[in-house]
Amino acid sequence: MTGLRTDLYELRMAASYLRHDLTAPATFSLFSRRLPDHRGFLVAAGLDDALTFLETFSFADDELAYLRDVQGFDESTVAALAPLRFTGDVRAVPEGRIVFADEPLLEVTAPLAEAQLVETGLLNLITFQTTIASKAARCRLAAGGAELVDFSFRRTHGLAAGAGVARASAIVGFAATSHVEAAHRYGLRPSGTMAHSYVEAFPDERAAFRAFASDFPVDPIFLVDTYDTPAGVRAAVDVLTELGWNGPAGIRLDSGDLAPLARQAREILDTAGLTEVKIMASGGLDEEVIAGLVAAGTPIDGYGVGTRMGVSADAPSLDSAYKLVSYGDRPVVKLSSGKVTLPGAKQVFRDPTGTDGDLLALRTEASPPGWESLLVPVMRAGRRLDTAAAAEAVRAARDRFEADLAWLPEPARRLTKPVPPAVTVSPELAGLHERVAAAARSGRTGRQSG
Repeated sequence: MTGLRTDLYELRMAASYLRHDLTAPATFSLFSRRLPDHRGFLVAAGLDDALTFLETFSFADDELAYLRDVQGFDESTVAALAPLRFTGDVRAVPEGRIVFADEPLLEVTAPLAEAQLVETGLLNLITFQTTIASKAARCRLAAGGAELVDFSFRRTHGLAAGAGVARASAIVGFAATSHVEAAHRYGLRPSGTMAHSYVEAFPDERAAFRAFASDFPVDPIFLVDTYDTPAGVRAAVDVLTELGWNGPAGIRLDSGDLAPLARQAREILDTAGLTEVKIMASGGLDEEVIAGLVAAGTPIDGYGVGTRMGVSADAPSLDSAYKLVSYGDRPVVKLSSGKVTLPGAKQVFRDPTGTDGDLLALRTEASPPGWESLLVPVMRAGRRLDTAAAAEAVRAARDRFEADLAWLPEPARRLTKPVPPAVTVSPELAGLHERVAAAARSGRTGRQSG
């Protein structure tokens, strides 16, 4: 993994650290300062890619030459960067778990230059996939028992983003993805129907549907809105009847007023005795549209969710941060207005009943009896601890999400005006913050007790 996948100031800071022999272990905490509007929770995601990034972080010879010849890094700095690898430890919230503002998604402890250099990559990977998983989870809440399919790949912000969206949406319960490579990589179910161009290439809809059913006889789904939706449904009925179809099949609605069209389609199918043929909807869907269709009792069995989920259109990023919380044995804080940080390596304790919310504490504190610790060791000395296969990792993350979704209090699940559970700062952490902040304001930045 190229060491240049970072911001220039990270490299300059790392070079300065090395020149001044600032090589003690540093702990950085990655968290979201606040929840986006209309969000009652976040879903942790992106950790698998983040650990791969850390394991493969290095500088190639041509990159070192670029830093020397173009960016003006001196020979001693280039020589120090040449063998640099990530050798630190990582504790993180496992993927699929539900988290809230100010709770660390991940904490890195490594020699200062190493921990600094990986900031940009970690923020990119964790922030993006957590954003998407959280948006996709809202679609899951809106859909009730209907099946969801990721249709986002063609409009995600880059090819790598498309795979990340497929994985993140699978973690929160999407049943399939249109992204074939992601399905192969992560053990997901690929799903696809046909485009309007396919229908238009044939003399009429019946010819198109007949050819498609012949070529792909397992669970064919016909796109019925190329010309006139009710007529398209009737064409699908004619082909299925003609072929004596008795297996799984479906139709897809991709435009128009979906509620009345779905009702009309259901009536046509049922009248023809095709009560098992499913109706799928797509086209500009998000959780609000899906919730409206579900609330109206619309007979739709599945939703293909694309652009608005794949770019998290209403909240395309998180106010995430990666902040130094300790260097050597010294806890540190940032006191900038609106961006104050809490010192020290941390742990999040969760009340399994959901009654008391979460407790944000120092890592060294004991858990309240019966409470759960969210951050767990995931990497030691630069090597990940869990080497599960990609498909197994997704399944495990989905299981964690299902358990946390069942735990999540109803106010936080709401699509409108959600209320997240309280996150309380422990007395020990609050006290440490007061002492470190006071010392920083007075200019005393030496070792702090506690």
